[in-house]
Formats: sequence, structure tokens, C-alpha cells
Amino acid sequence: MMRSPSTTAATPPAAAPRRIEDLPGPRGWPLVGSLFSVRRQRVHQAMEAWSRLHGPLFRVKLGATQVVVVSDHELIGQLLRERPDTFSRSSQLRRVGQELGGIPGLFSAEGEAWRRQRRMVMASFAPGHVRAYFPALQQVALRLRKRWLHAAQAGTAIDLQADLKRYAVDIIAGLAFGSEVNTLEAGEDVIQRHLDTVLATIFRRVMTPIPYWRWFKLADDRRADRSMAALQQAIAGFIAQARERLHADPSRREQPRNLLEAMLAAAEDGDAGLSDRDVAGNVSTMLFAGEDTTSNTLAWLIWLLHHHPQALQRAREEVQRVVPDLAGASFEQIDSLDYVEACASEAMRLKPVAPFLGLEALHDTTVADVQLPRGTLLWLVLRHDSLDERWFGAAERFEPERWLAADGAAAAAPAPNKRVAMPFGGGPRVCPGRYLALLEIKLAMATLLGSFDLDSLATADGQAMQEHMTFTMNPSELQLRLRLRTQPSFPR
Repeated sequence: MMRSPSTTAATPPAAAPRRIEDLPGPRGWPLVGSLFSVRRQRVHQAMEAWSRLHGPLFRVKLGATQVVVVSDHELIGQLLRERPDTFSRSSQLRRVGQELGGIPGLFSAEGEAWRRQRRMVMASFAPGHVRAYFPALQQVALRLRKRWLHAAQAGTAIDLQADLKRYAVDIIAGLAFGSEVNTLEAGEDVIQRHLDTVLATIFRRVMTPIPYWRWFKLADDRRADRSMAALQQAIAGFIAQARERLHADPSRREQPRNLLEAMLAAAEDGDAGLSDRDVAGNVSTMLFAGEDTTSNTLAWLIWLLHHHPQALQRAREEVQRVVPDLAGASFEQIDSLDYVEACASEAMRLKPVAPFLGLEALHDTTVADVQLPRGTLLWLVLRHDSLDERWFGAAERFEPERWLAADGAAAAAPAPNKRVAMPFGGGPRVCPGRYLALLEIKLAMATLLGSFDLDSLATADGQAMQEHMTFTMNPSELQLRLRLRTQPSFPR
């Protein structure tokens, strides 16, 4: 059980609390600790392996930094519910982002600034708003189908992650910014490449013990600076377009059509306490969060379905039964793809794009029976219990049915295992875009399974699939070949 300082004083524990130094953990070397035992791209796997060896609460020293690692989902849930008052995101993450030129948005904001921005962003991604945007979202899916149709007819391989990132960027730019980017038809992936460069640089710097870039910059650092400048220019363009729309149609200030217009209107009248800097920061946040997470989740899902033919066939049959015509599909049809959603939930359990989360104690506190001084870093291992037989039978197997009710429909209420697997986080800072993300996933799968067969899917280098941590957990680069479906494979 976790206690705040005041609660601890009022109700002292029966036994003396432990110090961090009392916790078990891997043995390390003097000065560097376990730093050289961890590969940056596999750091999540190292923490998961140590969790199995040392238990749900242990310590790891990475260079000069000591980290408390938590892998028990119940304790993780309590920690997440204590944000943003007792715990925040790592100050190192915020510092690295600011040094790179990033502008704080909802992802990195804390305290009252986070509360102000959270209300605005949550309202913009509410189901009703997403539903109103569905026709435009559907057009993005049709552009994806057109792109894949050309590839299938030509017999060419598809760079799966690149196309899925185009799809995600086009959707988030339309919904959040009201801007028609259309990278799917234009063939441009400039925004996506800049996003990938900046995210990879942030993760690399957070995991680097000596901040060398403060004194000199390598070629990768200079490339990241150029990418951040290009993204800021694109963001300035989104904002300028939105201001023009507000000027041309003042009614938009009272009834904003998208998140950006709502934030600009609020910043102009001052009622929401938002500044132009807050607006720019949240445009940046939506781009970063909306592109990488959804596209990689889709890539993992397609990979898993390709390796589980029975689940793939059942998902295809559901799509062809419920959504016979993508162009004429309704919001209700896409939303009712229960088995596809179950497949997505199972993919996020096995291959979560965020397998861990870092927090920092804002003041002295106690976690379980361990005293944590202010500034203590915590590493939450989110996938550990998701792969534990205590919580999921046959935990290593891909079984979408575990997320369905007995009649095959989506479970009406959150099952206990939904509190174990937390792909969207938890507590007050749960991902505000989770509803949109699930709708994007269903629509993309309806596009794929309704029109195509998977001819082949393999890693670009021909090697075994690997999990790579950059900023999120990416699969190896995938090459997809499709065949156009001529008729359904089951009786109508």
C-alpha cells in the first residue's frame, strides 16, 4: 500500500519502513552499476527479466542514477492514481525535451498547467467529437486502401510501418488541427521522418548517463535539431491556418470544429488560462503521441494475426460481415467490430508500445514499506503481470477470445484483466486519445481485411522479429505484400 507523508504520520506502519538500499536488485560494478548490462533498445526486456528474478519491488543502479523498479500491477495502479500530486514524469525527460527545443504540452505538463490543458484535450477527444469526425476519418482509410490497391496490383512490397504512420498522421492532423495533410496520396513522409528522429533522440538522451550534447553535438544531434526546427515550422503552419479559419468565420470561436480551434479560441479570451505557447505545445504533443503509438500497435497486431491464421480468419469474417462496403460504412458498423477490438487488446497485452513508464517522486513518500526521498526515480514495468499465468491463462499465447463475453460480444464491463494490462496507462493521466486510437485501429483493419489477403509479411532484413525501444516499442521493419480479394471466403 502506498501512503502520502501525511497518511504515514497519522497511521505508522507496524514495522519500520525499509530504505531503498534494503531492496534486492542486480549486482553491478562500482560507479557504473548495471549500466553496461543493459542495451538501450532492449532495456525493457532487461527490467522484465530482473522483475522475474528479484520480485515486484527492487532497485537498479544505472551509472550514478538509482532507480526503484515496480512490476506489481496493483501497486502500479496506486502509483498512477497519485499523479500528478505525488508523482510526475521524470524531470530528466522534461529537461531533455526542452533542451531539444520542444514546447511542453499535455504529455509533459504538470500541476495546474496540466489540469487546465487536460480539460480542453479530453473534451476534444470525447466519443461525440470523434464520431462527428468519422466521415473525414473514413476518407483517410479509403486513401490507405487506394495506396495498398496500387501496391497489390503492381506486386510491390509495402513498407508497413511507413504507411501506417502516414495513416496516423493524416488522421490526427485532420481531427486535432483541421488540416488536410494527405501524406498517403502525396507520398510524402517528411513529418513522419522528423517525428521519428526527434523521438529517438529524446529516448537516447534520457538513457545516456553523461549529457555530452550540452558541450558538443554529434551528427545525430544536429540532425535532431534540424528535425525539431522543421516540426516547429509545420506546427506554426497548422496554427496559422486555424487562425485564418477563425478570422474568416467568427462563429468557429463559439463552436470550434477541432482541438486547435478550441485551444486558440480559449487562448484569445483567456478564460481557460491557455497561452499561445500552450497551444503550440499541445499541437506538438498530439503529433508525437498520435503518430508513433497507433502505427506501431497496428504493426504488431498485423504481425500477430499473420502468425495466427484462425484468429486472422475470424477477424476477416467479422469485417466482411459487419462492414461489407468500406466507402459506405457507418460509424456504428466500424465501432461494432468486437472481435477486431479483442485482437487489438490482445496485441496490446503481448506487445504494448509503452511497456514501461518512468515517474519521479515530488516529495518524500512511502511506497509499500519503502521510504522514497523526493526526486526518487521509479520505473514501472507495465508488461510483467500481463505475461503472468496468475492473471492470464496461457499468458504467452495470442488469444483474443479472452477479451470477449461468452456470447462473443465485447465485454460489457471492464474485466479484472483489464486492470492488469494497462496499454493506455491509468489514473488521472490515462491517455486521452484511447477512444480515437481504437477507432483508428478498427478502421485500418477493416481496410486491410475487407479488401486484401496477406500474401506475405516478413522483416525487411529477413531476420527474426525483434522488439526495439526507441521512444515506443517498435517491431522490426516489416515488408507486406497483399493480394486483392475477389470474393469472400465464407457464405453470406
